[in-house]
Amino acid sequence: MSNKGSSEEHEDIARVQGGYLGETPPRGQLPPKGQRVWVDHPEQLLKAVEVLKQAPVVAIDAEFAQAHSHAQSDAAGPRLALLQLAIDGQCFVVDALRLRDLAPLNAVVANPASLVLLHGAGADLRVMSERGLDVAHYYDLEATCRSIFGQHESSLAAMLLRAFNVRLDKSLQRTDWTRRPLPPAMVAYAARDAEMTLALYYWLQEHFAWALRLHESTNLQEPVAAWIEPFLRGSMPLPAEVVVAEAIKQGSIRSEEQVYEDCCAALLTLTHPLRKSRLLRLITDLSLIQLVPEIKPLLQAPTADERAAAIRSLSRLGAAGVKEWIMPLLRDPVSDVRKAAQTALHFTGPKEPRGHWATPERRADGTRSWTVGEAAPSGTAEGGEDDWRARLRSFLKE
Repeated sequence: MSNKGSSEEHEDIARVQGGYLGETPPRGQLPPKGQRVWVDHPEQLLKAVEVLKQAPVVAIDAEFAQAHSHAQSDAAGPRLALLQLAIDGQCFVVDALRLRDLAPLNAVVANPASLVLLHGAGADLRVMSERGLDVAHYYDLEATCRSIFGQHESSLAAMLLRAFNVRLDKSLQRTDWTRRPLPPAMVAYAARDAEMTLALYYWLQEHFAWALRLHESTNLQEPVAAWIEPFLRGSMPLPAEVVVAEAIKQGSIRSEEQVYEDCCAALLTLTHPLRKSRLLRLITDLSLIQLVPEIKPLLQAPTADERAAAIRSLSRLGAAGVKEWIMPLLRDPVSDVRKAAQTALHFTGPKEPRGHWATPERRADGTRSWTVGEAAPSGTAEGGEDDWRARLRSFLKE
């Protein structure tokens, strides 16, 4: 009987389907096409700002131009070519190449009372910031959709098909946005993405307001212990064990008990799915097995990001009973979660207890080195079969 159960279990793991398998709310109706206004003079920009300031919600999209000349070679990454700002019934297409000073737009984007909508915020925020535009309050609709439907279902094209049964034409996506004058078709193409982002927001607000609230940019400032914050921003280049060991040695962290307490407090405080997922990775890297009871409920979290991160964390921590907890998630509506469960069930095994965290040492030349885990036995070549080479060989099954 147990052999049969084991066989069926392996079949379940192997049968994981792709795509989103959950229900989708009724499709919405796209609003009629509004007025599109080309803006390439300072006075036009000021008039546009006066209109935009009256709108509570502004959807923004950007088109980039790659630097090609030697004079532009110092610029890192793409330059802002167009900035499209859509509100109800109107879209302003701003020529960011001709207009050197975009500062008037800060009356809109830097105003915390204005809500800015972006679909895939990272690149747009970075390029806007390079032009002096820092967005104060925004929703990232791509991240919101990823939390609901999964990574491969969250693009603007995929979401417009789901929400409105509209196929998005991306034929001009890689066109040359430095052309001037831009043909009317290119201006319309640029405006459309911002207009569609606004329409998608209204559909999400109607059916998934809870997900939008979780991804509100204000949640990116939720307070955590100072030593944790760089890990949540993704800006810490050193391994977690090294950072903690050094902080304990320097006294900025009192003890390993404080590490546990700080991570536990952050786990209860954070609401933004990305930050909580990164926290779970930190907890796992530090082998904080005592936090398993706090992590387990996240297997039922509302967002796919948190469910998948909880699966990975519990699996790597080797929590007792983790296989039984993860198995039902093979039938999760979101493909990302099912894949995480499938991977975890293939590799779930007992977790070896961790010793003390890495021990930092300063050499005579001022450089530092760390030994993670137990020191290599003295008198053995290359640290013997217990060193990293032996572990690497075991992973490679040599």
